[in-house]
Amino acid sequence: MQSPDNSSYRILVADDEPHIRQILRFTLERAGYQVFTAADGEEALARAAEIKPSLVLLDVMMPKIDGYEVCRKMRQDFSLNQIPVIMLSARGDQRDRVAGLEGGANDYLVKPYSNEELLLRVKNVLEWNIRQKEANPLTGLPGNTAIEREMIARISQKKPYAFLYVDIDNFKGFNDYYGYQKGDDIIEFLADILRRTVVKLGGNEDFVGHIGGDDFVMVVPPSRAEIMAQYVVDEFDKGTLLLLDQEDVKRGYLEVRDRQGELKRIPVMSVTIALVKSTDNQIEHFAEVNDIASSLKEYGKRIEGSVVVKERRQDGSTTRTPTRK
Repeated sequence: MQSPDNSSYRILVADDEPHIRQILRFTLERAGYQVFTAADGEEALARAAEIKPSLVLLDVMMPKIDGYEVCRKMRQDFSLNQIPVIMLSARGDQRDRVAGLEGGANDYLVKPYSNEELLLRVKNVLEWNIRQKEANPLTGLPGNTAIEREMIARISQKKPYAFLYVDIDNFKGFNDYYGYQKGDDIIEFLADILRRTVVKLGGNEDFVGHIGGDDFVMVVPPSRAEIMAQYVVDEFDKGTLLLLDQEDVKRGYLEVRDRQGELKRIPVMSVTIALVKSTDNQIEHFAEVNDIASSLKEYGKRIEGSVVVKERRQDGSTTRTPTRK
């Protein structure tokens, strides 16, 4: 039965043996993929440039140009170098596998292989490639597309969750004062804190994403949300003391000139976490989660220092509750 989830993927099969191309086409099309074929290395390069496949299954031993050279040429071509490649070969010794991987292949599959193994390798490489494209280039964390997909899935499953919107306060002033490289260091520092928080206090189903700039999200069980949020606040406040110049820490503010040339005092960095809990399935759309979190974040940023702000609903009314250390 065809899988609708795979129908958007185009797979190019490059093999000089017609019966192998036929078998691979049948196997992949049965799994729901769109399949294109090439009979030699030159045709493989031409077809790859023409159809921009999601993945290339590339036989090593082919006429005109072998699979190793095809892979190398793809990696040197700006329009093709992001396409993942799985090498197929009857030569399975370590030297051949290393040669394929060194040439830029993402995986190496030794013949004979089972259909189950082939389909699993294809699935894994495609999923890996999607995650790479969606990841934020600075932190490597999932970006906006992945965040939205994660939240839509959580909402549709009607399972309780907590959404944490994490934002650095006074980040622009810090960037202007210390420079953009130091700003990137702070963003990576916060990303590392969020990862460590999940490792230390979370579980396998927890999610960390990077919206962009100094904005992050975490999606965790409601029962652990406040403990994890407070851990992030504590680790950020301790860590920034080491990243700032000690004179600035002692003074408690930075002096930055605005566009008019006037000297402004900017408080040292802190972090605001807006915490939205959904335990009763009343939130039906991701946009609603985002609106609540944005409103809480604005409220929290008016409070000096690092803070966790959550919404409390009681007797039909809604209050915003800041939590301080």
